[in-house]
Amino acid sequence: MKSYHLRPGAGIEGITIREHEQPEPGPGRVLVRVRATSLSLRELLVLDGDYPLPVLPDTIPGCAGVGEVVAIGAGVTRVRLGDRVAATVFPDWIDGPFALDYAAQLGSSRDGMLTEFAVVGEQALVPVPEHLSFEEAAAFPLTAVTAWNALTGSRPLLPGETVLTLGTGAVSLFAVQLAKVFGARVIATTSSPDKAARLRALGADEVVDYREHPRWGEQVRRVTGGRGVDRVVDVAGNLAQSLAATALGGEIAFVGHWLGADTPDASPSASALFNAGAVLRPLAVGSRAQFEALNRAVAAARLRPPIHREFSFDEVPEALRYHRKGGFVGNVVIGHR
Repeated sequence: MKSYHLRPGAGIEGITIREHEQPEPGPGRVLVRVRATSLSLRELLVLDGDYPLPVLPDTIPGCAGVGEVVAIGAGVTRVRLGDRVAATVFPDWIDGPFALDYAAQLGSSRDGMLTEFAVVGEQALVPVPEHLSFEEAAAFPLTAVTAWNALTGSRPLLPGETVLTLGTGAVSLFAVQLAKVFGARVIATTSSPDKAARLRALGADEVVDYREHPRWGEQVRRVTGGRGVDRVVDVAGNLAQSLAATALGGEIAFVGHWLGADTPDASPSASALFNAGAVLRPLAVGSRAQFEALNRAVAAARLRPPIHREFSFDEVPEALRYHRKGGFVGNVVIGHR
């Protein structure tokens, strides 16, 4: 079998591919033939040495992968041979709030899914919804679970509430689709008419062009008649504008800061934070219980993710370079044939 291995801080050029013996699953563990993985900004941060959690040398990268069970170790009861499964990004985080005890993560401190076969603890596996292909299902473990946590992690989103999503990254696209499943009104920001059309096709009710409206938080508030939105899924880190868009008592689910941390006036003052009357909730992906709840909703709604492009397993470095360029809408997936 073959697998990729990373060198922390060496970037894409530091990835190597090796051939070695297919592993055997020990007690409580499962051998998964990986059929697809998806890429994200997270993978580039890990490779570049710019990730907040530990990255161990020689680790197999890739935190989001799916496949089929081909062997099981002693005592395994949660899965059977032939099951289609996805691995949770945090294998030890089963339920409840996040804690440092659960911080071990696939693709950085534990071997990930950019491999032909992966050994995973049975507690870290969830079934793949039947209507999804492997390539579609690979988009869910990281970005879809993050979007689900953003919308439900503090309290469930209610029908008729308003959600603001930022841009056309994978988390934001899932947030648009999932918010519509809940019956919410969705306002999205983007930078071009073409991307605006894609967002509307996924369910966005209103789209704000942030290039036309640099203070897009104020424009969002105007769109909502001055009230503001109930939930912001903030993947950019421009908290000043997110606060301007949020209703009194609303919530900003703070997913990341890498895209907007250096934006002028992005960091609000203490008085702006207090006067907004909003809750700021940082989050990190989600637990296995949240992944399972997400899958139930996805199966009921027959939701499918937008796939932008698929690369082969032999093209992983090329796929990562393509992802780094950005500018696309949808998920970039690695198919393991």
